[in-house]
Amino acid sequence: MASSHSHTHSQAHPHHQAHGHHVHSHGPASPHPAQAVTWSVLRMTVLVRLAAAAAVAAALWAIVWLAMK
Repeated sequence: MASSHSHTHSQAHPHHQAHGHHVHSHGPASPHPAQAVTWSVLRMTVLVRLAAAAAVAAALWAIVWLAMK
């Protein structure tokens, strides 16, 4: 016995809002809207970038040095 049961399923799930899920308000082809950033590497001066890179490199070398001890 073949039944012709068909239904459509919408992509919008209103029950997700009750669970606290984020609902997108832009189309799938458009990028996410810009958000305010409190910290960005691009806003740092060259000297601050070099100092940060030196600090990261020193920390990584310290890990290597400790691992080889």
